[in-house]
Amino acid sequence: QVQLVESGGGLVQAGGSLRLACAASGRNFSRSAMAWFRQAPGKERGFVATISSSGGRTYYTDSVKGRFTISRDNAKNTVYLQMNSLKAEDTAVYYCAAGYSIATTPNSYSHWGQGTQVTVSS
Repeated sequence: QVQLVESGGGLVQAGGSLRLACAASGRNFSRSAMAWFRQAPGKERGFVATISSSGGRTYYTDSVKGRFTISRDNAKNTVYLQMNSLKAEDTAVYYCAAGYSIATTPNSYSHWGQGTQVTVSS
C-alpha cells in the first residue's frame, strides 16, 4: 500500500514560483511512475506532468512546458514539482499520484494524495 502526502502549496503572485513535494510511504516508490494532476473549481482533474520510475523519462501537458519541472528522489521517496512563471490559470488543487507506468489519464494511477491548494493572484 502506498500513501502519498503533498506539501508546498500556497498563495503566490503571478510570475512567482512554488515547489510542491509529495512524500510517499511504502516499499514500491522506486518502482512506481509518479504524476501530478490538478483540479480547478468546476473543472475535471487534468494531467500536469509525469515521471518514470527511474526519473529518466518525463512528460508535460503543453500549458506547463518550459515553466514546470517534475523530478524525484528515490532515496527520499519524494517527487517534486517545481513551478515557475506561475499564472492565474495555474490556480488549482494539485494532486500527486502513483502508478505502474507513465500515463496522462487519472484512471491509470492507483494511489492518490489528498491534494494541496495552489493559488496564483494576478
